[in-house]
Amino acid sequence: MSRLVSVLNGPNLDLLGRREPAIYGYETLADVERDCRALAGELGLELRFLQSNREYEIIDWVHEAREDAAGIVINAAAFTHTSVAILDALNAYEGLVFEVHISNVHQREEFRHHSFLSARADGVIVGCGTQGYQFALRRIARLLESQAEAGKGEKASFS
Repeated sequence: MSRLVSVLNGPNLDLLGRREPAIYGYETLADVERDCRALAGELGLELRFLQSNREYEIIDWVHEAREDAAGIVINAAAFTHTSVAILDALNAYEGLVFEVHISNVHQREEFRHHSFLSARADGVIVGCGTQGYQFALRRIARLLESQAEAGKGEKASFS
């Protein structure tokens, strides 16, 4: 069973640490990647870490994940609130999906309260800062272990 997780980051996250630090903090996306890679190593996960400001690239990466990834952690940023196309791509993916948002989108502008992606996500982590990525990786690792113990390759649902 694959232990590869694709961590997909959307628009403007390349500016993390420099863009609106009062909302998003001072950690950079490189810091997030470093921390995720360290944790992935501890959890026995492989990691593919990507960022794009282009919707079509994120869609292509979700399609690629269909071939080899056990899970996707996605922070689609502003595309969360606008992209039916990314939702459609995620709906065609059979692995685990965790949606992450650094800020608490429910305390922000009303348009940020709706996520198209949440309808497909196995879990949504909001407002935990960049630590949300690590929470998602830990959850995916735990679910993969449970699946392996159950002897199933299919998506499991656990509380």
